[in-house]
Amino acid sequence: MPVPDFVLDLRRRIGHDPLWLIGVSGVVLDGDRVLLGRRLDTGGWSTVSGIVEPGEHPAVAVVREIEEETGVTATVERLAVVSVTVPITHPNGDRTQYTDLTFRCRYVAGEAHVADDESLEVGWFPTDALPELDARSLRRIAHVLADQEAAILDLEEL
Repeated sequence: MPVPDFVLDLRRRIGHDPLWLIGVSGVVLDGDRVLLGRRLDTGGWSTVSGIVEPGEHPAVAVVREIEEETGVTATVERLAVVSVTVPITHPNGDRTQYTDLTFRCRYVAGEAHVADDESLEVGWFPTDALPELDARSLRRIAHVLADQEAAILDLEEL
């Protein structure tokens, strides 16, 4: 995932010290299908995600990330999950941790395709026939499909 300019600027000042960021994830539904991307950095399928830019509303950020990564226009229906990741150490030594806001989103328009340099593939999958996904994406999708009120997940659930 390309690192936003504001994070690069912060890294020049703080080096590899821990940095707390706000992330967004979108579970985009179109009927009984969900939009997923296969990430370049891990090779695995996951929900669309990204980092909120300074001053940007998280709901705007998730819609932007969905369009930037998949070419699909979506609209936010509601906040579904609030979670905190475990601390992450990236291959270059940078340490981060995220407050992740997962939104339930609805497809509006566009043909799903790789629209950036972060993804190997993007596509729609039946909700009952998902590809192998990371545990966080599975929990995000399961929670959205259960159509529950917004949940706050404990660190151990991630």
